[in-house]
Amino acid sequence: MLGKMLLMASTALALTVSAALADPVTIRIVSKDLLSTNPDDVKLIETYEAALKAQGTDLDIQLVDLPSSGYADKLSAMLLSGDIPDLIYFQGGDAKMAEQGILEDWNNWLPKTTYLKDALFPHNVERLKNYPYLLYVYPPRIPQPVIRQDWLEKTGVAAPATVDDYVALFKAIKDGDLDGNGKADTYGVTTADNTNELDAIFNQAFGVTGTWMKNDAGEWIPARVSNAEKDKIAFYASLREQGLYDPEYITTKWDVKEDKFYSGRAGVIFGSSAEVIDIYGGKMKQAHPEVPGLTLLAPPKGPAGQGLIALDVSKESRGLAIATTSQHKEEVVKFLDFVASPEGQAIERMGFEGEQYTKEGDTIKPTDKLATWYARFLVAANWQPPVQWMSPAAQESLKVIASNFKPDNAFVWPAEYAADIDATENVYRSWVYKFISGEAGMDQWDAYVAEFNNAGGQRMTDYARTVLNAQ
Repeated sequence: MLGKMLLMASTALALTVSAALADPVTIRIVSKDLLSTNPDDVKLIETYEAALKAQGTDLDIQLVDLPSSGYADKLSAMLLSGDIPDLIYFQGGDAKMAEQGILEDWNNWLPKTTYLKDALFPHNVERLKNYPYLLYVYPPRIPQPVIRQDWLEKTGVAAPATVDDYVALFKAIKDGDLDGNGKADTYGVTTADNTNELDAIFNQAFGVTGTWMKNDAGEWIPARVSNAEKDKIAFYASLREQGLYDPEYITTKWDVKEDKFYSGRAGVIFGSSAEVIDIYGGKMKQAHPEVPGLTLLAPPKGPAGQGLIALDVSKESRGLAIATTSQHKEEVVKFLDFVASPEGQAIERMGFEGEQYTKEGDTIKPTDKLATWYARFLVAANWQPPVQWMSPAAQESLKVIASNFKPDNAFVWPAEYAADIDATENVYRSWVYKFISGEAGMDQWDAYVAEFNNAGGQRMTDYARTVLNAQ
């Protein structure tokens, strides 16, 4: 009996030693702007590894580097080559992977979590019902406009409340020589790549209430061929004609857009989230220490309404996915569950003690570095920070989103419509630029509509009517 007990004790000790000496489980993560060459990213991952190890989960988290420029295409190429990390951040291209069975259903994993399942926002829940492969736990990303507080004061006009007020503000920026270089060379507003950011606040003002609208005959049509859309684009064209809207928007990437804001070549830009708005504020402070901060501008009242753009709840347009090929799905979920925990969120949202904040006893004080810190993985809806570090503009942006929430009537398309979606998007973007640049006049609107419908718009409309009329 004693021999048996000693044998059992020896076996238990051997297993304990073996476990202690076992190699950590390796999980690979690929995400845009999360790089092994960024010291903050590396330190964050190492902090997570240490915290998880203290709780009994030993991970070796490896970052897969992909460049930000062309990220979606490079990611697709990597995945199609057979190199599939355990945790993947998508910013497009995920539907094709989901169709091939490469992505796990989050609804099978969330119930097994302690913190992550309760960290979701309402729109996350709705999107998971429609498309369960991506998880993006952040407040809705709806671009909102900001301006330097001192520049708004220098213009001599009040913060805009109507569409006409916005025009007046843009003119005051253009004509006011607010950067003091003796030239009227500052645009009222600039955007990156396309007009999506302008749409965020002007859609409702001009009556573009959703992806699908009814025409005079009561039939569903794409909003992009509606009279309301025509009026809105005509407004954008008028801004460009008056020198108020940056004509280079079509070739302006996000970093160039930011630079135009900091260097005084544009007075108003859009921040896609509260964190981004604070990053803008922090970088502006670095470039111009005298700037007191940024002011958030409200969505304007227009001829047909007011509010932020309708929010698509059909699916996440970006987010995290677990690969079905992963041999360590449980560990990936444990990692994200920790990030969603109170301890994890304190790290994810606040960075490092002594850098992004200081602590004396129970008193936490943010440093200037916290303004440019951002969450890499998720922002839990139910986490209460120990101290408020967001600027008034960033805090207000969250309130505006909450008070202006309107779900869109967009839906997930069957795969056979992918070519039509791409073709109509290209037609739309091409014509919008021609209208705004002056290459085409608004009297050519019918030609645009015909090309849009011929490119797949009519086929999409026929299908959409079967979906929308059944609701």
